[in-house]
Amino acid sequence: MSKGKGMRRQGRELALKILYSLPDHEGGTLEDVLADFWGNFHFRNDLLGEAEDSPQEELPPQSRRFAEDLVAGVSEQLERIDRMIEAHSNNWSLERMSRVDLALLRMATYELLCSRDVPCNVVINEAVEIGKCFGTKETPAFINGILDQVARHARL
Repeated sequence: MSKGKGMRRQGRELALKILYSLPDHEGGTLEDVLADFWGNFHFRNDLLGEAEDSPQEELPPQSRRFAEDLVAGVSEQLERIDRMIEAHSNNWSLERMSRVDLALLRMATYELLCSRDVPCNVVINEAVEIGKCFGTKETPAFINGILDQVARHARL
């Protein structure tokens, strides 16, 4: 995680990575998936440490908690979320979508449906910005179009 990112942005990026990895853990519990992710996360950070005496950036506990809350929420509401995405993604089945796009859509749709304290435009903008970092060049426009439709129906 780079310095200067807000706690929620860090949490969303972490949640995206966890949601992206879920198909690789089919049959495992959410607790197992999270334990595996965090174990690998700390291992990767140790490998990326620049020098013994350089301070490593610590992951704020709030970012981790927010990521886990998002992943748990998506997991609990997955059928509802997927129905909402499919209803607003003209001519696109979930199977046709890239894993990054689908993970972003699921995460943002969960927030639109269940996190009334976050304005729709913030949820959509965060998903678009994260999509610019992790998706293809088409990702931002693709998810923006679907999430705009989801937002119109989610917060009636």
